[in-house]
Amino acid sequence: MKTDQIPQDQSSLSKKDLKELCYAVDENGNYTTALSSGWEPKSIALDSSMQLIEQRVEQARQQVLKNEVSPIVYFMEKNKMDVSILASYVSMWKWRVKRHFKPSVFAKLNDKTLSKYAVAFEISIEELKTFKG
Repeated sequence: MKTDQIPQDQSSLSKKDLKELCYAVDENGNYTTALSSGWEPKSIALDSSMQLIEQRVEQARQQVLKNEVSPIVYFMEKNKMDVSILASYVSMWKWRVKRHFKPSVFAKLNDKTLSKYAVAFEISIEELKTFKG
């Protein structure tokens, strides 16, 4: 693609004054970089992904409020993590993290363990303990 053909469609990126770096061919036939404000097919896919993430976060919030899961699940979803990623952040086995999803187990966690989660989620231990939704 030539530098003058780089898509400049309106996208989620352009709403936030962000640009995406693209590689293109300049008028001399050399590869160069240029900025794009968006490309419609990519914007559609990105917006769709973000909607799915928002739905998962809301579902997790509702489950925490119903005491079906611990607040760890909500903050994991909110931070776009999965069990493997969270387990690596808190230096625990995945099975142990999953166990902490149970409200009864979560209620018994000590501050040292909660602090690992709080650091991973960039919140305070108190925010984790007293989830308001």
